[in-house]
Amino acid sequence: MCLRGAGSRERAGGPTTVKLIGEMKVKLPVEAFVDQHNRWPKTGRHILAHYDDDTIVVYQAYSPLIGGYAIEHGRFGDGFKYTRMSWIKPNFMWMMYRSGWGRSQGQECVLGIRLRRSFFDSLLEQAVPSSFVPELFRDPSDWSAAVQRSDVRLQWDPDHLPNGHKCERRAIQIGLRGGTLESYGKREIIEIIDFRQFVAEQRVHIGDGTSRQLLMPVERVYWPSSELARATIGLDEAD
Repeated sequence: MCLRGAGSRERAGGPTTVKLIGEMKVKLPVEAFVDQHNRWPKTGRHILAHYDDDTIVVYQAYSPLIGGYAIEHGRFGDGFKYTRMSWIKPNFMWMMYRSGWGRSQGQECVLGIRLRRSFFDSLLEQAVPSSFVPELFRDPSDWSAAVQRSDVRLQWDPDHLPNGHKCERRAIQIGLRGGTLESYGKREIIEIIDFRQFVAEQRVHIGDGTSRQLLMPVERVYWPSSELARATIGLDEAD
């Protein structure tokens, strides 16, 4: 199964319907990166994601062995290490930066993982920053104790443009370990989308990021429904 970059275009430069070829089909709208970039907040901490009323898509990139198994079975198994921390990213461009557009060794297989929003929000509620934040913890020992109690880590990193240049906006990535990683990898996944062909088709259009030919999944600012989740991760209000 592979996600193809061709589909029915509603208007020039507008949303495009992309279908997953295989027994299971999914409609995933895409749009020119430059159009979306112009709508997104330019600064602050924001979750940019592809989501609907019930689900949200996050991204990971693995070797063909791990990714191929996940695509075939709809869960993580052969080669995937449940003893390590695994990081998920709801922002497609951050995943492209991290994986070198699917060219980095061991990250050739880019996957979109569809999760229930309720599960994703529960991860945010449990998240502990990966480094000490004085505004959230009394002292480093208090933060260290929170790290030991939680299976979920949180990092806000600079977001990136298609050509790899940093943005002032911050992008979120979430680390999972232990029982939470087991739940994620074996039970909570609704669907795994194979992005290999789509990524290969789009990376020829990277340039300086201004080409209208460069498409990506439609992403909007995601606002968790859980008040606890919003407070835990410290989101900024969108302009």
